Amino acid sequence: MKTTKCWKDFELLDATGGQKLERWGEITLIRPDPQAIWNSPRAKSASWQSAHATYHRSASGGGSWQMHKPVPEQWKISYRELQFIVRPTGFKHTGLFPEQAANWDMLDALISKTDGEMSVLNLFAYTGGATLACAARGAQVCHVDASKGMVSWARQNAEASGLKEKPIRWIVEDCRKFAARELRRGKRYDGIIMDPPSYGRGPGGEVWKLEDSLYDLIGQTAGLLDRDSRFFLLNSYTAGLSPSVMKYMLELLICPRLGGRVHGYELGLPVTATGGMLPCGGSAVWLGVNDNLSTF
Repeated sequence: MKTTKCWKDFELLDATGGQKLERWGEITLIRPDPQAIWNSPRAKSASWQSAHATYHRSASGGGSWQMHKPVPEQWKISYRELQFIVRPTGFKHTGLFPEQAANWDMLDALISKTDGEMSVLNLFAYTGGATLACAARGAQVCHVDASKGMVSWARQNAEASGLKEKPIRWIVEDCRKFAARELRRGKRYDGIIMDPPSYGRGPGGEVWKLEDSLYDLIGQTAGLLDRDSRFFLLNSYTAGLSPSVMKYMLELLICPRLGGRVHGYELGLPVTATGGMLPCGGSAVWLGVNDNLSTF
């Protein structure tokens, strides 16, 4: 399992009984988490009672926030030199997945080895954590997401991080359509990041269902790599898509043509109250023949 110890503005304080208690800067939030099926010895201690807000799921889908103390509409937190705007959304999310910082560290190491001279395609790019991590090291990034609101949020994060003038292309489009067009153009990238949702709709009503579409999309998108390419990073929060499955797909679809090797791993966050680790999805990364990271 990969994690990072470099967060100062985020902390997973505790996790128990299907919920997690998190500190986002000065704000503490309680959110549901299906992985936290245990009951820890300090379950619902005083720190839980002092949380600013709790997200409650609705039996009919979605949910809502119960505010216990005043919470700003949005606020900023930082990771290393990056700045992110976070806010409680109607779908329990805050606009950031802090466990992904372990992957940002890996991208940092990969791009730093090339003095930043890399072109990176980030598909399903959300609010831009990976985009900013790559751009901060000098990479040229193409950021693609079907949600206009998410791309706007990512651009705000770039501005907050002092990266507004970096070479980032901001694209609002269905990721499958964009990848297909880039392939027809003969475009090639040094690195590709893909963080697909379990289910979603494109700006034109295109339906995305992970189990039906992912394998073909990886195969299509892998055509944007060549023998000088450095990485293909795949992330998933879908319980049925384990790191081993993702690793297998990348091995089938990339290695026969380009060589290299694939690593699969869980992502996790350390739980302060118990010293344990909360699983937070997984990743698999293909590394080209010229890359050998000491972290694997």
